[in-house]
This record gives sequence, structure tokens and C-alpha cells, in this order.
Amino acid sequence: MTMFQLVLKNALIAENNLADVVVSNGRIAAIEKPGSLTAADSYDCKGKSLFPGFIDIHNHGAAGIDVNEADADGLVEIGRFLLSRGVCGWVPTLVPDSDDIYRRVVEAINAVMQMPDDDVRFARILGVHFEGIFANRNMCGALRPEFFKVFTGTELKSLPRPSAGCSIMTFAPEIQGGIELAGELKRKGWIASIGHTSADCDTLEKAFLAGARHFTHFFNAMSGIHHRQLGVAGWALTNEEVTFDIIADGIHVDPRMLKLATRAKSPEKTILISDSVAPAGLGDGVFRLWGKEVRVASGRTISSPDGGIAGSVITMADAVRLMLEIGFNQTEVSAMASLGPARLISIESDCGSIAVGKRADLVVIGPNKEIDQVIFGGRPVM
Repeated sequence: MTMFQLVLKNALIAENNLADVVVSNGRIAAIEKPGSLTAADSYDCKGKSLFPGFIDIHNHGAAGIDVNEADADGLVEIGRFLLSRGVCGWVPTLVPDSDDIYRRVVEAINAVMQMPDDDVRFARILGVHFEGIFANRNMCGALRPEFFKVFTGTELKSLPRPSAGCSIMTFAPEIQGGIELAGELKRKGWIASIGHTSADCDTLEKAFLAGARHFTHFFNAMSGIHHRQLGVAGWALTNEEVTFDIIADGIHVDPRMLKLATRAKSPEKTILISDSVAPAGLGDGVFRLWGKEVRVASGRTISSPDGGIAGSVITMADAVRLMLEIGFNQTEVSAMASLGPARLISIESDCGSIAVGKRADLVVIGPNKEIDQVIFGGRPVM
């Protein structure tokens, strides 16, 4: 990588904490008091908030491209769109499909991940996420149950994994072999995430003991909370050792419930996701998605013929904006949009926060809560 140095002046890196941030050769080299540094190349943040680059661990596509249908060029195009919205790393997320599709997409993921650093001007791919292959048919949501599997002990062997990065599996522990699946995921180095489920508390406890420590798109496609019946959501909220991710679009979860659940779990154990689908970034219209017609109207996806929600059309920048608007501060939102996902997929030593030595993936957000600038690998994007 060619040597490049940049000073981000007058950046608000936490509440009431202005600093000049020195970026050198793609890394954060120093964090100093404002006005103490000079450089040929500089960007004056003018007191605007500086966030670590966002990380989206649940993303089905954007800019008209569906992950299940994407080749390497398509994944790059999704990555370009995401980077322009502050997402510096993402995990392509596959919905249930044929084994041939899984192999083809993972081959494309490998091809993109192996591109030389100097050529990468799009959000980095950080692994793969299989959502719902082992799901409860009664909690399928927009997924296609004809591709669901049960676990008999061998099914993981046929699933391809990238040569680097994380592998996430969203599964329902109550399916046939579900507890054994949780244990096998743990042994094989997968991130076992519970979702598309109506498991009872006893089953959830067994899955937890077997290695499942995370929950996918909290509240959605899972049983909710009742004061005499915990449900999946209630069990997760009362277990201090688990984390969850949540779609902060104000549609999948009411903003008041977003705030309540995040405060109950804590921002440090809450991860923001987009759960975006191919129409994200295209505006309103009618699209084909996963064999169905999906209409986008006023930022909401509506699948035909059932009228249900089929993913979102937000980006992480939209989720960040909403969380700021409902009262979370910069430090808390940074934890949810960057450090939390980095921690879940074990890359927090390299990125996810603003600290000396970490990747210089940074997002400047103005008082209007809109993105002013994105720094990726130490270089301005916009």
C-alpha cells in the first residue's frame, strides 16, 4: 500500500472530546489535541462527530443486486454502494437456496476477499452469513421453506465457507437436531446465532450451553414477550451473557421498543444491522426478490401476496441516524454500529473503534446526522 498521511482536524471522537486524528498508511497513527498538528493533507471536521466505520453483519444486497444472485462484480458493486453510506465492512448474507447457489456465491466472496488492498475501494467482505437454512417453518418470515434443512450430523460438511473471515449461521434450536447443530457450529468455529424460532426456554438454555450466544434480528421472526411466558425475546433479554442484533429502521421494530430493548440489554451487547435487500438505494418501486414480487413504498418492503415485510431498504447510516434521534449518544451508537459487530466476528483488535494502531476506517457525521465524509483505509471516499 502506498504511503499516505492525512490529519482529520477538530473531530468530535466522543462526547465533548475534540481531537486531531493522524492517519498514516491506512492506520490511525495518533490522536492529539486540536491544533497541535500540521500536514499537507488534512480534512477539517469542524467539530463534527467522527465514528468508526460501520460494520454490517446482516446484508442481503443493495443497489439492485441480490447476494444470492451475485457474482464477484456484483458483490463489488454492493460494496461500493455500502462504502458511500459509511459501511466499511460487511458480511454477505444468504437466504436458503440450493447448494449450488451457496458454492457459487462463496466462490465469488473468496474472489473479492483476495483482491489486492490497493484495488479495494469498496466495503470489505468479512465472511459469510447463512440465514435460516435450519429454521422453524412456522417462523420463516420472507424465507423459502422449501430449502430448509434439519440437522442429522453431516449437513454442515456440505456448506462452503470462505477461505478467510467469519462464518455465521442463523438457526432455530428447536428443529430436529438443533441442539446438536449448536454444538457442532461451536466446534467448527461458526458463530451460532438463534433466529427464525419459537423455541421454549428449556431449548434455548440447552442451545446456549451448547454454544449459541447471539440472536438474529431481535423481535422479528421469533416469539415475543408475555408477562407469564418469556418467549424467545424475553429469554434473551434476561440472559446477560447473550447479545443480539436488531433492525433499526423504525418499521421492523417500533422506535420505542428499540430504545427499551437496547437499554435493557445495553448498547455494548446490541448490534445494529440493516437486513437490507437488493432494492436498497433504488427508491420506491416493484421488484422481484427470492421468487416473489416485492413492492417498496415509503421505505417499507411489502411482499406479495401475503403483505409481509421482506427485509429492509436502509443502510447502517440510517440505523445510526435513528438511534441518535431516539436518544443514544455517539459512544453508544459507535458501540452498536462498529465495535459490537467487530467483537462478534473477532476483528475488534483491527477495527471497530477509534484507537491508535487500528484501521483508519472512519465516518464523519454532521449535526444533521448525515454523512459528510468517509475515510476508508486512511483515504477520503467522498
